Amino acid sequence: MSKLFFAALPLFILSTLADAHVNNCRSYCGNITIDYPFALQQGCGHPGFRDLLFCVNDVLMFHISSGSYRVLEIDYAFQSLTLHDPHMSTCDTIVLGSKGNGFAVDHWRAPYFNPTADNVFMLIGCSAQSPLFQGFPGQHLPCRNVSGMGCEEYYGCPAWSLVGRKGVGKMFGSGPPECCAVAFESIKVINLTKLQCEGYSSAYSLAPLQNDGPSEWSYGIRVKYSVQGNDEFCRACEATGGTCGYGSDGVRQLCMCGNLNSTSNCDSG
Repeated sequence: MSKLFFAALPLFILSTLADAHVNNCRSYCGNITIDYPFALQQGCGHPGFRDLLFCVNDVLMFHISSGSYRVLEIDYAFQSLTLHDPHMSTCDTIVLGSKGNGFAVDHWRAPYFNPTADNVFMLIGCSAQSPLFQGFPGQHLPCRNVSGMGCEEYYGCPAWSLVGRKGVGKMFGSGPPECCAVAFESIKVINLTKLQCEGYSSAYSLAPLQNDGPSEWSYGIRVKYSVQGNDEFCRACEATGGTCGYGSDGVRQLCMCGNLNSTSNCDSG
């Protein structure tokens, strides 16, 4: 009887350890998997990504200082998210009234998130007094194509005929253009109120695919994310069966090992 008990004991211990190392931070919202560095639960994921994602009726929302966006996709291989702003213009609809979120993050979050280099923001109906045009002579506006996408092509969308607007000129001296395409890196913040613009659109390129025109563009905001530097801590934690998280201070990283937390990994004393 005792021999049978001790023979079963190692199996019991292995089973207990396996249960302790289950990743309780991985979750799902609709058909989207939420995994490191993201998380829905407090204390899970990377501290730079805390209080960022929320699941509302199986719809994953991304919340930053400029507003809330629906998450269409998280691509862990390419470390990117695709976001949707309901007040963003597309080829079929022009949304005015400065309702759109644009894109801006808190200063402390800025190192972790940036729209990708092939994402174009097309600012619509900006006033001549907009900071966008200050300091630029007429022939040197900041407006330009990004990854082959720009306003000249966007003017061909059916939505422009619906609002009865056309590009009013390429030169600042004859009035600001009705649409100005910029890369995020050139102005760092897309804030319609501060830029004095009535609306915006955003599209991104899925290179090497070539789009035939603006009706075929992918509309949305493609955001590149980074955990900053090499993430050796989390790799060591997961290699020993742990789950990556952070402490109550919202800064210090922790390795969660079942009912215990470690500041290194699950094999440490």
